[in-house]
Amino acid sequence: MAEQPGMTRRLAGFISSFPASDIPPEMYEHAKVAFMDWLGVTLAGKDDPLVFKLIAYADRMGGQEQATILGHGQKKSMDQAALINGSASHALDYDDTLMPFLGHPTVTLAPALLALSEYEGKSGRDLLTAYIIGLKAGVTVASCAGLEHYLSGYHGTATIGALASTAACARLMGLSEEQTVYALGIGATQAGGLKRNFGTMCKPFHAGRASEIGLMSALLAADGFDAAEDILEGPSGFFQTMKGQVREEVLETLGQTWAIESIAQKYHASCHATHSPIEAAWAVFEKEDLSVSDVKAITVHSSKTGLSAAFRVEAHTGLEGKFSIPYTVANALLRGATGLQAFTDDKVNDAEVQNLMKKIAVIEDPEIMALDARVEIETTGGKTFEAYADIFKNIPDLETKKTKIAAKFIDLAQPVAGEANTKKLLEALTHLEAVDNLQTLTALA
Repeated sequence: MAEQPGMTRRLAGFISSFPASDIPPEMYEHAKVAFMDWLGVTLAGKDDPLVFKLIAYADRMGGQEQATILGHGQKKSMDQAALINGSASHALDYDDTLMPFLGHPTVTLAPALLALSEYEGKSGRDLLTAYIIGLKAGVTVASCAGLEHYLSGYHGTATIGALASTAACARLMGLSEEQTVYALGIGATQAGGLKRNFGTMCKPFHAGRASEIGLMSALLAADGFDAAEDILEGPSGFFQTMKGQVREEVLETLGQTWAIESIAQKYHASCHATHSPIEAAWAVFEKEDLSVSDVKAITVHSSKTGLSAAFRVEAHTGLEGKFSIPYTVANALLRGATGLQAFTDDKVNDAEVQNLMKKIAVIEDPEIMALDARVEIETTGGKTFEAYADIFKNIPDLETKKTKIAAKFIDLAQPVAGEANTKKLLEALTHLEAVDNLQTLTALA
């Protein structure tokens, strides 16, 4: 009996050869929702200070005008477009999350795919197929790396994202199995990103860099640039160095399950680890008809995973507020609004919200899993109420997602693109599989 190929080669075979016709049609619908959400948050993040710094860096480095910097009416090289648009899309922390991916998938996949598609005149269906394949490849690596990878300090969006982007770009370019093996090796050797940088410009930079790495890796591999052929499972490879191991039961899901239907889009503009605390606190207030004046103390029970992401107790800037459970809960209870407007420096430093934050304690609870939360509220009248929330158990169905994300897209895109172009973009995104050349899409953004 022939020896079973190693994981890297088996993954490469899936990436390069799995028939697009065998992907269930519903997965394309989920992919369109994810891409629409990504484009909306990218346009909304276009004026974040890190975007202008990255554009200035690109200007200094020079290069060909190949792909659009969304919302800026200019083009840069494909790799710079992937970096800048990827960073912009994660700047507001309003983008999607997928727990089996160990992070934020679409901000690593879509930027490189769109840049490459625009330059090469690819179709919407080409992009969606590559997105679905790249996402599954990323989930496969993440499921083998396991939670230990994330808890060791690696930002999964950066590390897993680099490999997912590599897989997606390799598929879009039509690389052979051998070329894809090399692309994965090139991508894995560049993969990196540390959670210590959460709450700084480096966190969104991780997303853009991961996307850029994927594009570079596929382009180099297409030109014969080689790498280790067992980069995932081999000695001193990805798993041995960055945690994880080959899991046969995970590999057996290739082409069988897709994980895309479990993507959770955001409806609060903060770290996903703050969402269950917000929802649980709201649930107590609604059920018991409480007001902020009734609060004596609030205790938020979170998991080790949740607190490794939303680790800031104090917050004094809008960016820090996105990673602070005390701030996000205090803001939600005081103002009710948890969108972009909640995360300005002025809102975070408001005396009333800072005073309420002092009443909020956050503790690591070994009984809390994933990004769940249990919130206890002690009232001034001596009563204690509690609620439990798991935002990943309440992911809307596909049709509800379509409605909610279309509304979110209009809200985010219209101030940037204008009403007329936003309507055109929405129409194109809704029927993305029918767009013959994605240059028509980027011309509107």
